[in-house]
Amino acid sequence: MTISLPLFDADALPDASQAAAELLARARSVEAGYYDELRGDDGKLRPAWQAFAEYLGGSVDDLSRRQGVLAQQILEDGITYNVYSAPGGNSRPWSLEVLPMLLGPQDWASIERGVSQRAHLLNQVLLDVYGEQRLLKDALLPSALVLGHPGYLRGLQGVRPPGDVYLHVMAFDLMRGDDGNWWVVSQRTQAPSGLGYVMQNRLIVSRLYPEAYRAMSVQHLASGYRRLVDTLQTLAEPCAGDEAPRLALWTPGPYNETYFEHAYLARYLGLPLVEGGDLIVRDERVYLKTVQGLEPLHGLLRRVDDDFCDPLELRPDSTLGVPGLLQAVRAGNVVVANALGTGFLESPAIHGFLPALSKAVLGEDLALPSLPTWWCGEAAALAAVTPELSSKVVRPTYPNIVMNDQGAGPRQGLDAVLGPALSPTGLQGLRDRIERDPSAYTAQSFVSYSQTPVWSQGQCVLRGTSLRVYALADGLGGWQVLPGGMTRIASREAGYVSMQLGGSSLDTWVLTEEPVDTFSMLPHPLKAEDVVQRQRPVASRTGENLFWMGRYTERAEQQLRLVQALVNLLGDDDTPDAGVLEAMSALAASTGLVPPGTPSLLQSPRVFERAAMEALADPLAKQGAYSLAFNLGSLARTAHTLRDRLSSDHDRLLRTLAPDFSLRLRRGEEPARELVEAREALDHLGMQLAAVTGAQTDRMTRDAGWRLLTVGRLVERLGAYAGMLQAFVQQGAVHSPQGFDMLLMLFDSTITFRARFQRRLEWPALVGTIVMDETNPRAMGCVLRRLRNELVKLPDRSSPLTGLLDLLPVEGVGLNLADMATPGAGEAAVEALAQRLMEASWRLSDELGLRYFAHAEPSAQTMSA
Repeated sequence: MTISLPLFDADALPDASQAAAELLARARSVEAGYYDELRGDDGKLRPAWQAFAEYLGGSVDDLSRRQGVLAQQILEDGITYNVYSAPGGNSRPWSLEVLPMLLGPQDWASIERGVSQRAHLLNQVLLDVYGEQRLLKDALLPSALVLGHPGYLRGLQGVRPPGDVYLHVMAFDLMRGDDGNWWVVSQRTQAPSGLGYVMQNRLIVSRLYPEAYRAMSVQHLASGYRRLVDTLQTLAEPCAGDEAPRLALWTPGPYNETYFEHAYLARYLGLPLVEGGDLIVRDERVYLKTVQGLEPLHGLLRRVDDDFCDPLELRPDSTLGVPGLLQAVRAGNVVVANALGTGFLESPAIHGFLPALSKAVLGEDLALPSLPTWWCGEAAALAAVTPELSSKVVRPTYPNIVMNDQGAGPRQGLDAVLGPALSPTGLQGLRDRIERDPSAYTAQSFVSYSQTPVWSQGQCVLRGTSLRVYALADGLGGWQVLPGGMTRIASREAGYVSMQLGGSSLDTWVLTEEPVDTFSMLPHPLKAEDVVQRQRPVASRTGENLFWMGRYTERAEQQLRLVQALVNLLGDDDTPDAGVLEAMSALAASTGLVPPGTPSLLQSPRVFERAAMEALADPLAKQGAYSLAFNLGSLARTAHTLRDRLSSDHDRLLRTLAPDFSLRLRRGEEPARELVEAREALDHLGMQLAAVTGAQTDRMTRDAGWRLLTVGRLVERLGAYAGMLQAFVQQGAVHSPQGFDMLLMLFDSTITFRARFQRRLEWPALVGTIVMDETNPRAMGCVLRRLRNELVKLPDRSSPLTGLLDLLPVEGVGLNLADMATPGAGEAAVEALAQRLMEASWRLSDELGLRYFAHAEPSAQTMSA
């Protein structure tokens, strides 16, 4: 659906001149030789900015407030960009500015026409290079450049992708020169990044200026994303046969720099997020390893570069790829978007040949030119450009060439060396390096980035600007250009535009005179068969992470309750019972609250407390104590891999547990030194974990993944409770009132017990409450009943493994109350039962892993053994 909005008329806006004057007064002057995106040649605001200033609805000082709202939204949403060399860790909040980039209709029409033409041209080049190779034979493309590039995959020569579409999504980095014209700086053809950030930027910034966004006729983005999925589904139909095509988004994993957008994009597009380890090739077909078994995949939207996609035929040391993927591609059984083998088009040297290629292939001139380019592998080009290196940008022709020659100056280690920034010594070193291996280098003309306004400390500063736009194939031989994209800015006025060097991003508003497209990502009305087909598979890796999320959640709860019990024990005015002290010490050691070898509470209470306090806030378990901080960190890391399955509130809560607990453990500037000082932090963590449990219980889909999470919690709870019961029985702690009460507290069953038995401290009542009672969710009988119920609902997979239910008692806990209530003999029976249930929980965890996560097929040797 589309709606028609009139394009703004700045002159008709009331008090536009006053608002514009205020914005102009805060804006710094553009540097000489740079295009000013904010002001025209007359020094006034350009029409789009004049209108935007008025729609701010008040003083421009309000931009600082909106900037704070934006920053808070980024933190709450957990939008991150991973930089491996970043100080203090590899993950940092996504950088987004409060002001958008404004592009008028004429600018966009020029960009759209040029990008669409270029996408079509490059796809035709790929069809030829992997087909007849007429372009190489006619010397329109140097054979040495194409065939010598590692991005050209000889194993795919002669293989045509479904629909003849190599490039399903392309990214082009543009810059505007000082004359106002747009130039293509680079193109991304393997696995272009940024689409997820583009949508996230739009959702945040458009909400900051709802009136301006509506009134200025900003073109929407959603239809482009729908087009991407629809095209991939259509192209994958022949691979699926009579089935509906199954698609997935393939990520390198949570340590990739743009992993956040992979998870976000997968959720937005409605695709499962998979890693290479989730996929397997059987009989030249790609399958997803799920907890239900192997399920076929017919299309992969990949974010993994070519080199890493198939360790059998490409990079053998890759752990990100899928062995046999190229053979599945050659067999025509899977659509990979973008197609493998497109990497050589990312070489800057290709730009120098595109004008002639456009005339030869399309019969028309390039509508959007590249920067003038010289590939030094051609003798004529080398001779022409060598004397002019001081005014050029030199880039590596092939990947993995680091531009860090002696004297390379401020561009050291990047993918380009800026000639004007080099000293005479550095310039000569660059010439020598090119002379030694000329084909490895490409020179381009230097053009100054245009500068766009950025709000900073109450002023509009101007920053160098690069615009990344995306072309999406429609499957019919055409390309749709996403109306917008990601504008990236430098970290200083005339600096290098790079997110890794501290740059930032802007939402890109394309203003249109046409009706605004209000398409939603909600597709056409579903049919009954569509509903069945859209049940999301649970990848085995996802199932395993959910299983461990359940275990880490329960483990943190059990440790928290144990620490709170220690606080109560150490703060009790009465002399502690020796058996209780020994039981609590044994539990603390076995659950990782104190390092191995720590003296017990009975031997040295001060040393024990100091060790427990130090371990409490140690996320790295440096002394071997895997205490609360460590398990909260493990829970957060597990949740990070599940971002595509968790609600934003659930995800945010899990991310804040560890840092919030660490902050609350500090009393002012000093860390807490005694357990009693940690009481407030422990109580607050208890409320947070209760919220986590509520989110897991009430706000997650009851699919096989959720059942594995629940089973994980129950397995952990069964083992923990069995360990607690065994420790207290072994040390005789259950015979003292203090031990009796403490065991009820550890089982979180104090209220249940008091409501039934008041103050009667008798062994049968205790066993009945925390062991036998199937209505008490904290009793072992209830845990076992729930475990049996959930296990039978897990996917039924044929397996040579022993039945999971056989590991548990057939009913109840395996003993009757009379046997456990007998004085003396009953305690021995309970201790033996606790040992059996602990062993059952360990064995059950292993069996679940083998059955649902490993996908290891038994060999003939093991079957006959």
